[in-house]
Amino acid sequence: MTGTVSYDFTGKSVLVTGASSGIGYGVATAFAEAGADLTILSETDAIHDAAASLPGNVRAIRCDIADAAMVTRALADIDRLDVLVNNAGLERPTPLSGQNPEGDETFERIMAINVTGTRNVTDTLVNRIADGGRIILTASIWSRTAVPGFSAYVASKHANLGLVRTWAQELGPRRICVNAVCPGWVKTGPAMNSLRELAQSSGRSEDEVAAEIMSAQAIDGLMEPQDIAGFYLFLASMGGANITGQAINIDRGEVMA
Repeated sequence: MTGTVSYDFTGKSVLVTGASSGIGYGVATAFAEAGADLTILSETDAIHDAAASLPGNVRAIRCDIADAAMVTRALADIDRLDVLVNNAGLERPTPLSGQNPEGDETFERIMAINVTGTRNVTDTLVNRIADGGRIILTASIWSRTAVPGFSAYVASKHANLGLVRTWAQELGPRRICVNAVCPGWVKTGPAMNSLRELAQSSGRSEDEVAAEIMSAQAIDGLMEPQDIAGFYLFLASMGGANITGQAINIDRGEVMA
């Protein structure tokens, strides 16, 4: 097709977390189609169905990345890695409401997966990532801004940028590039759930909230996972060899920073 860019990751070892659906599955699909030796990870059994649907020999791992001991066991036999995509994340509302034990548990679980879990995976594999390798985090445009009612998710994505900038400096001597992709509104289950929550909390219809979102974009419409997957491949390719410590928005111009 005219205008497409092809990448060849034959012989490259790639791990994508949170790859059973949504952006993670889209990214995993792109790497699989580019010939990567691919491992995909999720905390649900759906990861096995995802692996079976992808081309090539794809390995599936079920693991709760918030559990450091489980991560150590699950990743023990990965000897070498060229690309680590830390995509796993949890997105749920956590509004302030006074005494709310359930809300406290949700807040803690989001931080445990999005921040601690990302660190668990990266720390477990860092000495097995090849010099000149890549670490890519899926952050969010909400790592650049904020919305009411989603404090845990917003805070966790801000924290992801702190991890990226720190790790880029730590791993620079090994020429390992560490970057974050900050997607805007992509048609995934969690994103559409958040849209519904924003509509309910503001007393508006989902169509009204969607129209407001799109009115802030320079390019109209919501994206699909495959619309952003190619940028992960670019960062993992030789084209991304001099890009590190960066957070790059893919949001159709919603947040211009």
